Amino acid sequence: MAEKIEHIGKKDIAWSYAGTAFMIGAGIILLPFILHKMSQETVGIWSIFMTINYLVLLLDFGFRPTFARNISYIFSGVKTLQKEGVAHADAEASVDYDLLKGSLIAMRRFYRWMALGVLALLGTVGTGYFYFIMQKYSGDRQDAMIAWILLIGINCYNLYTFYYDALLTGKGYIKRGQQINIFGQAIYIALAIGLIYAGLGLTAIVASQLVAIVVRRVLSYRVFFTQELQAHLSTAQAKEPKEILSAITPNAVKVGMTQLGGFLVNKASMLLAPVFVSLEMVACFGITVQVMDILARCGSVFYQSYLPKLAQCRAEQDTTGLKRYYLLCTGSLIAIYVVGGLLWVLLGNWALDLIGSQTYFVPTAMLCVMLLISLLEQNHATSAGFIMADNKIPFFIPSLVSGAATVVLLWLFLDPLHMGLWGLILAPGVAQLAYQNWKWPSVVIKELWGK
Repeated sequence: MAEKIEHIGKKDIAWSYAGTAFMIGAGIILLPFILHKMSQETVGIWSIFMTINYLVLLLDFGFRPTFARNISYIFSGVKTLQKEGVAHADAEASVDYDLLKGSLIAMRRFYRWMALGVLALLGTVGTGYFYFIMQKYSGDRQDAMIAWILLIGINCYNLYTFYYDALLTGKGYIKRGQQINIFGQAIYIALAIGLIYAGLGLTAIVASQLVAIVVRRVLSYRVFFTQELQAHLSTAQAKEPKEILSAITPNAVKVGMTQLGGFLVNKASMLLAPVFVSLEMVACFGITVQVMDILARCGSVFYQSYLPKLAQCRAEQDTTGLKRYYLLCTGSLIAIYVVGGLLWVLLGNWALDLIGSQTYFVPTAMLCVMLLISLLEQNHATSAGFIMADNKIPFFIPSLVSGAATVVLLWLFLDPLHMGLWGLILAPGVAQLAYQNWKWPSVVIKELWGK
């Protein structure tokens, strides 16, 4: 039925865990082939590619989560989109298809321009950065250059169709979205392994990602735009897209600034590392960060699955529901970090030895500190999400300050103090612990429980 947000129950959570587990499994399946067939330098370049992918997605500047949240509001029955706060909606209110159609047009226009901007940015500044990195690279430069060109193509297409993710999340299609992700990852794994053994190197990974993304987007379109929904949209009179963008832009920009700050905190180290340390050290740090990202994704499964419900609770002013979801999200996050972290510390490098890897994780003491820093980061990000569900973004300036502080600390730790890996690890941790790690959890707890 197209009229309301899909019910999110145990099956959706199970599929979310299955999807996350499969993404982890995909990394586990593919990582041995990458580590076994590629040199440390090549693994370092691959880690940089992954960071660039993450950076490009930030260039939507907060519009994807904002679009998703507003799609949830629309399917919850709101008739207007506000710059701040949420218009109250009755639980039985119908969907305003005029507003939905106008929102879809606004999303398409926005991402078309973003994709063109990415093409210009990666084609100029990005290529200059890549050329600088290549001066340190002794591997197959032709393979790396082809991979770089494909990477530009992937990022432009991915950003152009990025709003599909917002549509599925906003409508509550959690299970179907995860099924699509699993199918896309399966294609990615099979194709990447075949191309790696065909001797294509970095090109194998990037080309496989491109194919998988195209498949996922085609399937996402078919899931969201059902015949019933298309029938409603065909007769709807779209509300002015400019007015819709005007309503959501202020908070979207704040989310974007927050994400930019988050990028500087969590990913700037990967971009600055090649300037101050060897590509071998970048590879060691890079694969640790990638596995940490996987653990963080596992910990946030409950939160990501219930995002549409958080928006609905805010629209319906359901404080009891928000309390229940907050306890579920934070409890599962802590449990997964404790269990996953212990297994990683005890078995991580043993597993790499087992596959004959040329690259290892950071030493145990460093890994334990990275786990703690990441847990605190994900915990305050979850709390910020509960605040954001009320269409309020009070944390964008602190996020930017933390990001700027991280960059300054990275330079200080890596250049004058020559701290190496410890500098890469501690800079973001110190910056976040100063304020954000404790501020936003305390705000949510005070709001929900009055403490």
